[in-house]
Amino acid sequence: MSRRRSAAQRAPWVVLIAAVYSWTVALSLVTPRADRNDAAPADSVAGRGDGRVGADRCPGTVAVHQAEDGGLARIRVPGGALPRDTLASLAAWAVELGNGRLELTARGNLQMRGLAPGAETVLSARLSQCGLLPSAPHDTARNLLASAMAGRDGVGVLDVRPLVAELDRRLCAEPELALLPGRFLFALDDGRGDVAGLHADVAALALPNQRVAVLLGGLDSGLRLPVPEAVTGLLTAATIFLRRRPDQGVWRLAELPGGPLEVVDELRAALHASSGPLVAVPERDPVGPIGRIEQTDGRVALAVSVPLGELTPARCQVLAAVAEREVLLTPWRGVVLPDLPPPVTALATRRLAGAGLLLDPASPSLGVSACTGRPGCAKALADVRADASVAAGRAAGTAVPPVDSGGGPRLPVHWSGCARRCGRPPGPVVDVVAEEHGYRVQLDGELQYSGTDLGEVRAAATQARTPR
Repeated sequence: MSRRRSAAQRAPWVVLIAAVYSWTVALSLVTPRADRNDAAPADSVAGRGDGRVGADRCPGTVAVHQAEDGGLARIRVPGGALPRDTLASLAAWAVELGNGRLELTARGNLQMRGLAPGAETVLSARLSQCGLLPSAPHDTARNLLASAMAGRDGVGVLDVRPLVAELDRRLCAEPELALLPGRFLFALDDGRGDVAGLHADVAALALPNQRVAVLLGGLDSGLRLPVPEAVTGLLTAATIFLRRRPDQGVWRLAELPGGPLEVVDELRAALHASSGPLVAVPERDPVGPIGRIEQTDGRVALAVSVPLGELTPARCQVLAAVAEREVLLTPWRGVVLPDLPPPVTALATRRLAGAGLLLDPASPSLGVSACTGRPGCAKALADVRADASVAAGRAAGTAVPPVDSGGGPRLPVHWSGCARRCGRPPGPVVDVVAEEHGYRVQLDGELQYSGTDLGEVRAAATQARTPR
């Protein structure tokens, strides 16, 4: 029988998973929604988007989204840490159950596409066995970013890895928090400011002297907590959000009628939190970690960017082979390989580069992303991934030509198949949006170019992203 037979014929756990599936859908925790690739459209970053009705329907692994190319499952990886053997298993399952490829999302999670009907039951059971689905009801609520190099390179002031494990465990232990929208985002920043600028709904930013600043909707609330109380603070803020939101159409803390800081007084009273001078929340890093990173223990980390977030089986094989123990997925659609002995890094670098992974901070492909586009999305007007990858005959993943950035960071470029701009990173972005005839290039709402010539589209995007 072909691999696209009913998954129920192959899975001994089907009765259990099917029951959880029905229960989850009945509670409207994860009703499938159009392919959002983890990031909101530009017009819903602050305030509710027009025409929104009901609970969010971000896909998970228990309930998947039925896209044009089959089922779409989103696998949450809180904090981004993934054992190398698990990555290899996921890559093999993508071949067996889906279209053969994993995708990195803008929240450091993974997507599996092209799933046959019923394959989600097999996938959910396997994820549960390997620890990636500790609680089926909380499938879509486990959205957690953390500083990738925390505790390794000496840059941050706090190793947040224990807090990641604590937050995930306690989140899954609270039935009420299973009702969090799939958009709701937690973050733990070790003090370097890398994930603090990604507009999480609730975040802890480590400060000196074993304290954290509580950030709400990307803003400093002024509340300060000792490190042992940080997780309690974030979970309490999430609980207050659920109680205060007027209806299920409110998905983010910033969408509360009074804005994200509306909950400060109640949160202060609940936590008996102290106050401190406001800190400047860093701007979003458009690139994330890249290249060779020296660790304080004498070992080395190699950080790669994955062009358009596409983890092919070959790339997964190389990453798993090079990794010492685990890989760290980042919200910049990258992967960090920590704890490598220095003697192996030269060969490892060549193997990673040979797989099409980027380690050069000057690469023009850094910061370039794209939605699913055709043929996977019915709403898309173009195959944006193909256009972003091979415009003007350039190598896959190279959406813009090399450019002298003048020493400053280049803005991200996001290719979208329609005006929804799914998967668009937060903050300033050069938008390349497909239209009925060609593309339009925009920056801060201002039109930079409109037309069908891909060379001119690429040139306009390059100019718009270059620091002035």
